[in-house]
Amino acid sequence: MRDPVVVAIAANRFGLGARPGELDHIAPDPHGWLTAQLEGPAPLIADPALHDTVYVVSMIEETRKMNRDARAHAMKAGGAMAAADVGGVNNGAIFGPQYTAEVLARLQQGATTERPFVERIVQFWSNHFAVSVDKGDLAGLAGCYEREAIRPYVLGHFSELLLAAETHPAMLMYLDNFRSAGPQSAAASHIRHAGINENLAREILELHTLGVDGGYSQADVIAFARVISGWSIGTAEGGFAGGGLPGTFDFRSNLHEPGAQQVDGRVYEQAGQAQGRAVLDDLARNPATAHHIATKLARHFIADEPGDDTVRGIARSFIDSKGHLPTVYRSVVSQAQAWEQPLPKYKTPSDYVFSMYRALQLPATPPGKGAQGIFDTLGQRTWMPASPAGYPDRSADWDGGSALMKRLQWAGQMGRRFGATLDARQLAPQLLGATLTAATRTALDRAASGAQALLLLLASPEFLHR
Repeated sequence: MRDPVVVAIAANRFGLGARPGELDHIAPDPHGWLTAQLEGPAPLIADPALHDTVYVVSMIEETRKMNRDARAHAMKAGGAMAAADVGGVNNGAIFGPQYTAEVLARLQQGATTERPFVERIVQFWSNHFAVSVDKGDLAGLAGCYEREAIRPYVLGHFSELLLAAETHPAMLMYLDNFRSAGPQSAAASHIRHAGINENLAREILELHTLGVDGGYSQADVIAFARVISGWSIGTAEGGFAGGGLPGTFDFRSNLHEPGAQQVDGRVYEQAGQAQGRAVLDDLARNPATAHHIATKLARHFIADEPGDDTVRGIARSFIDSKGHLPTVYRSVVSQAQAWEQPLPKYKTPSDYVFSMYRALQLPATPPGKGAQGIFDTLGQRTWMPASPAGYPDRSADWDGGSALMKRLQWAGQMGRRFGATLDARQLAPQLLGATLTAATRTALDRAASGAQALLLLLASPEFLHR
């Protein structure tokens, strides 16, 4: 007979939270339920309302051209002061509806998917390779980035995911690499303020591959930045800074720093774009990268402070499989620590929202305030981390008193809305299984109303943790 606690862990820690009836489906083989989700390609989001990167970047360019033309017209008519008063069209306002549609499509996918383990994996990698909508035009691109550069690659090899993330226009724009020009490049003398930008190179080394303790130096950052100079975005504009199909990766050889470069102790003599790809391939296979990725996966799925043996086991599977990600995920699931403690992780606001939508089987477009607003209210706006490091993944970062109060307030709203039609006493064991405590059962039995009972369930320690 299967341990009933293991069933609840499979759904609520590795998935996005149990739906009514799901624990019964999982019960015969919790481990098999998880690993079966890793077979085949990752599920994509096919929504005709969502634009792709090519469309969004083309609109960004069109908006910029309109603003330039408006300022030029004002300058001609009224001089510099008149031109300065031209506010122009804001891309953030234009792409607000795109951002909202992307958030809702993502929420709908997570709330209804039959492969919640894979969906959590997508969210993990999207946060690992983070971009943020608080920067300029990223409001229109962050959702495209996750759908195009993250989701299709999470069940392949890490090297493929790494290349897709680093060459996507959203990442190149977020970390300013699309403007990076080598000091000895053919175009350097023709571009005002030309120079190497180190942002992307540094974050690839520090955050995406080796980790902050991965042994690289500032000299490696500079050399790597030279290697990926010229990694840019297609634009309709001509000249030294233009060319290519708008909204696609464009390698601009005239911006690329020529010559061999030494990164992490290895000399790379390849020409052009091949030089950067060679560096990424080696970083993807580096043991420091394996340890860094293993630590982050263990922290996300298992415990805030995973054991050394757990991390070593996952890292070994990464190295032995040459970064084959499904093999790595199976290693995560196979770690003994993953099943020892029922509720070690405090849910992030995003976790809490997804688990509640699954628990109550809510649509992603409820009446009143848009569903995307709840992520803002609870403190984790979708695709808006404070830095390229992404949102933090430890309980201490999310379990403050004011943050808990916001969850209680939202749980109260859900109680008032659905308490008359959903019986929390019957729902609780379907969602929490063997992790449901006697104290919570007693509280639900003593609730004065259906609304209060649902509030108590959604605010219970078992529901707040995974």
